[in-house]
Amino acid sequence: MERCLVLWFPDWPVTARLRARESPIDPEAPVAIIAGREVIACSSAARREGVRRGMRQRDAQARCPGLRIVPDDPARDLREFLPIVERLEQASPGLQLLRPGMCALRIRGPARFYGGERPAALALLGILRQEGLDARAGIADDRFAAEQAARRAEPVLVIPEGGSAAFLAPLPVETLGDPELATLLVQLGIGTLGRFAALGAAEVLDRLGPEGALRHALAAGRDPRRFLARVPPPDHVREIAFEPPLALAEQIAFGVRVAAGEFIAELAAARLACTELRVVLQGPDGEGSDRVWAHQSAFDAASVVDRVRWQLESVQADALPGGVDLVRLVPESVGTITAYEPGLFGRGADARIGHALSRVQSLLGPEGVVTASIGGGRRLAERIVRTPWGERSAVVRVGADGEAPWPGGLPAPHPASVYPTPVPVQVESRIGAPVRVGDRGALFGELGWVTAESLRSRVVAWAGPWPTIERGWDPGLVRRYHRFQAVDEAGRAWALILERGEWSAEARYD
Repeated sequence: MERCLVLWFPDWPVTARLRARESPIDPEAPVAIIAGREVIACSSAARREGVRRGMRQRDAQARCPGLRIVPDDPARDLREFLPIVERLEQASPGLQLLRPGMCALRIRGPARFYGGERPAALALLGILRQEGLDARAGIADDRFAAEQAARRAEPVLVIPEGGSAAFLAPLPVETLGDPELATLLVQLGIGTLGRFAALGAAEVLDRLGPEGALRHALAAGRDPRRFLARVPPPDHVREIAFEPPLALAEQIAFGVRVAAGEFIAELAAARLACTELRVVLQGPDGEGSDRVWAHQSAFDAASVVDRVRWQLESVQADALPGGVDLVRLVPESVGTITAYEPGLFGRGADARIGHALSRVQSLLGPEGVVTASIGGGRRLAERIVRTPWGERSAVVRVGADGEAPWPGGLPAPHPASVYPTPVPVQVESRIGAPVRVGDRGALFGELGWVTAESLRSRVVAWAGPWPTIERGWDPGLVRRYHRFQAVDEAGRAWALILERGEWSAEARYD
């Protein structure tokens, strides 16, 4: 482990919204950032009125009637934070972007340059003050301890070398950012990080698994996570101008072909590979399209041309009525080219698969090949998020690795076969009578028979009902239904839904 400095920007989502080029907001006004009807950040003016992080939106508005509600926008938070990271990198390169509003760097080099750890932190904070930004700095033996120090700094808190464990010991277990683990530990009488760290590492791994072992190491001041310094994107922006402006996608793609090759060659000469590419299409009136494309490995000239053509095809005709007179290629994210070069025996089957999928994608368009990931939602089908091959998943998570809460959602373990649309089934009691749920949630009849996939089987085990209400705040969109789980005599297990008197199977456990 190396000594680490973490810079934390309190209430960054609020700051990002104030700095964004959108409708202006009074900096002194009470502002709350809302995600899932819950406050995830608020301004100091809102806190003075009693608004707190984690509060429900209606409770926050009840405490502060003049509260300005702003929807959460992670893309905006990152977009506004990147220029600040680039400004800090001018003073101290090698930053690691942890998330919008927080970054870290190894403190050894800056401490030598500025004459100590605290002077180095104060110098970086001075740069931020010149930008009109409020930040806190924490320094410790590992990243987790430095982050906790930054959250408690005024404005700098330096934990002495070897003192991270003692600093973390009195902090509550909720600091680990794992509510489920924190609840379990509190139930076991372990309320602080020090008491959790006192447990044996082997016993924690055996009973809580790898995630529990990671949290145990964090609590003990031994953060095992690698420090991955950000590689700043080089100034290799390529612009292609068209005079007169062109309107046909194939013409523009053909005109970009040579410049795309030069763009990739210039990066290769600098021993860099582009993994995220920003394509800007601009018309004569200044309007246009701006999109960031990701690649499964690294862009080559052909894939750059493909992205330009796909973006042209996806832009509405009225967005560029006068055609395109400028195409700008910007390397948003780059990596060392050696990580993407073929080895002595090639890249193997994965590279061939990736090449084949990219070829299919070039024929069918970006949506022709997708990868699936698990996202948020209450219905199982809603949780399947399809992302074009090579792009990063749009799944939004809370914290380092925790999912956003979805009250009423089906807990793990999840079914293996999820139907795109629920399949109608028939559920009857032992005597063949309909099974229903009353207005107050009372169950009338017990599950005795289920008819699904043209097979009527006797139910041998079942559980439920679990009521779920979606969009309860909107009478026009509210949905109320009850979940059940049932196992029939054929050994099939079902995730069932009863909505408006109609039974359906949402999924099947295989």
